[in-house]
Amino acid sequence: MTTPRPRIAVVGTGGTIAGSSAAADGHHYEAGVFSVDDLTAAVPGLEAVADIVTTTVSSVDSVEMDLGRRVALARALAEILTGSDPAADDEGRRRRSALASLGRVDGVVVTHGTDTMEESAYLLHLVLDTDIPVVLTGAMRPADDPGADGPANLLDAVRVAADPAARGLGVLVVFGGLVHGARDVVKRAASTLDAFSSLHGPLGEIVAGRVHVHAASRRVRGTFPVADLPGTLPRVEMLATHPEQSSLIGRAVVESRPAGLVHVGSGGGNVCAAGITALDEARAAGLAVVRASRTGAGVVGRGDAIDDDAHDWVAAGDLPPGKARVLLALALTRTADTAELQRVFDTH
Repeated sequence: MTTPRPRIAVVGTGGTIAGSSAAADGHHYEAGVFSVDDLTAAVPGLEAVADIVTTTVSSVDSVEMDLGRRVALARALAEILTGSDPAADDEGRRRRSALASLGRVDGVVVTHGTDTMEESAYLLHLVLDTDIPVVLTGAMRPADDPGADGPANLLDAVRVAADPAARGLGVLVVFGGLVHGARDVVKRAASTLDAFSSLHGPLGEIVAGRVHVHAASRRVRGTFPVADLPGTLPRVEMLATHPEQSSLIGRAVVESRPAGLVHVGSGGGNVCAAGITALDEARAAGLAVVRASRTGAGVVGRGDAIDDDAHDWVAAGDLPPGKARVLLALALTRTADTAELQRVFDTH
């Protein structure tokens, strides 16, 4: 008896993988030009791996992928995964008919720009509570480039989404033959094809068309259900400081009235004297303040470089600044208490 092929939904959001040099009008390339159907049609052998259904949620350069677009993507994926619409507004009802037509799926692949893929993956990891594989992938070269890497990455992503070994691992990023967990994945290179790595190593790899999973993250996931999120997430700003910085910069951030602030510090999240003043002013104004590091690796431990208790700040642990911003925005939908925020950062 022939085993039916897995049914995989490929969801387009734009990015370099759908980009075109020919459409760039003198620029390097234009992101989000090709449709998701164009992308899947360009992958040799894809039909032998899975039955593919497609839909498009957005078509943007990922530098424009703000929290609102990410939440909209999460709502669309939740509907694809569960067959029900977690949004109670008119937009959600209009979307239902198109997404419901996809039917039951065994996995989902999201094509996404690489610049902010790690933040999108992490938000989806935190708000989607499902064992069905959700895999993000993209490309460093546009689709009509002679050395386009998108087709290979998309094929690998579908292979992972279709593999039972990927169930229960949370949201994944598949890129350059490696399988990364959403929490730990980071873009480490601006131009080379092997652009992504993980803070604690990849979860697995794809070798000769087969998926090999080595390890899984023990951090919690899916604890901020997308159905419970407000229409707009609290605004969180990011601030890097240096000894000669004008005090007007920090005050301008405070006066813009965000709910939280992530500091991009040197070393272990260290803060110079001018920065301490700016962050203390932000905290006194009611902003939640999180210390992170610009280094991209290592741990910003509570009280290690700075007395966080004295300043009533939160330490980001090993989360990079961009992911710390995502987690703080989600956490602030539930609490502004520093001790509780620290617990969230210690466990997510």
